Amino acid sequence: MSRKMELVSRFFPIPEQSFFLFGPRGTGKSTWIRRCFPEALFIDLLQPAVYRQMSARPETLAERVRGFRSKEVVVDEVQRVPELLSVVHDLIERDPSRRFVLTGSSARKLRRGGVDLLAGRALRKTLHPFMAAELPGFELAAALERGLLPLVVAAPEPQEALDAYATLYLEEEVQFEGWVRNVGHFARFLEVVSFSHAAVLNVSHVARECEVERKTVAGYVDVLEDLLLSFRLPVFTKRARRQTVAHPKFYLFDAGVYRSLRPRGPLDRTEEIDGSAFEGLVAQHLRAWIAYSGSDCKLSYWRTRSGVEVDFVVYGGDGFWALEVKNTGRIRPEDLRGLRGFMADYPECEALILYRGRDRLKIDGIWCLPGEEFLRRLKPSAALTDGL
Repeated sequence: MSRKMELVSRFFPIPEQSFFLFGPRGTGKSTWIRRCFPEALFIDLLQPAVYRQMSARPETLAERVRGFRSKEVVVDEVQRVPELLSVVHDLIERDPSRRFVLTGSSARKLRRGGVDLLAGRALRKTLHPFMAAELPGFELAAALERGLLPLVVAAPEPQEALDAYATLYLEEEVQFEGWVRNVGHFARFLEVVSFSHAAVLNVSHVARECEVERKTVAGYVDVLEDLLLSFRLPVFTKRARRQTVAHPKFYLFDAGVYRSLRPRGPLDRTEEIDGSAFEGLVAQHLRAWIAYSGSDCKLSYWRTRSGVEVDFVVYGGDGFWALEVKNTGRIRPEDLRGLRGFMADYPECEALILYRGRDRLKIDGIWCLPGEEFLRRLKPSAALTDGL
């Protein structure tokens, strides 16, 4: 875990004011917090006794804070007792010098309950799986198979930890909070929706495969996003010259989690599964790079009604990039089609293809870069294409 702690501390300075720290289970939130705030009062809501105490009397938090010398207070997994946020708000109002760190693996109960989110008095930060630059022994092939979730990377038996991850969420989050009526249907949904990873999400198709109503599947997708287990990329439409599609693309948050959920059959091709994992791995790196850089860049994708597509568009004050991901060892002319179309409409962008080969090429103004090298070089302290 130490490499994760170093990177977040260096490129993602600890805020001077109170802040929320959201991230999926297993991304190292608690470990990082304990390391950065060793003297803080630590309220761990995953502990059954603490959870029962705070649920029964949220004002107990105020009593414990007032009786503690340190001005720093950590409430771990705050979404489990949302009522505590009103207490935190009052404590900040009375003593602005106190700094609260509020971690969570879901914002669902906070948002759905309409609870007090501290009225802007706390920043919102996110923690992601490892970036390649944090791991001196990073290997692309291993990352595509097991992902980069710190809980898995640090485990003595990574594959066993990965296989248990979805079960952990089903038992400790979905069942605990009662967010779905039928856990069996939700488990089936997790398998079916994994086929939509790195693709445009067709909710109706997923519903037919799960044999449940479309509305139910739409709700399941919302649960996944609220648990920070998935995200959707919108279509890039700024100054659009052509008609684009309307539906977002769907990604699970970690390549290893995708591989653990994706069933394999005799007709499955390994390169197809690897290709989706590779694209998802790049997506999770781009999201982490944006979050840790404090950048105002937005991540999206581009696809016209005629089917011309670019996997990722990164646009904001820091630059304008278009990226295509190819799970191939060599670049073919047809691999450039999407980026050429995008560059025709947006000539000011910088275009890149990330592929599985070893050579750095530049073809028609498009950088063709080894994907492993690109991911190793990607750091929040640098621009997306620094070092080209």
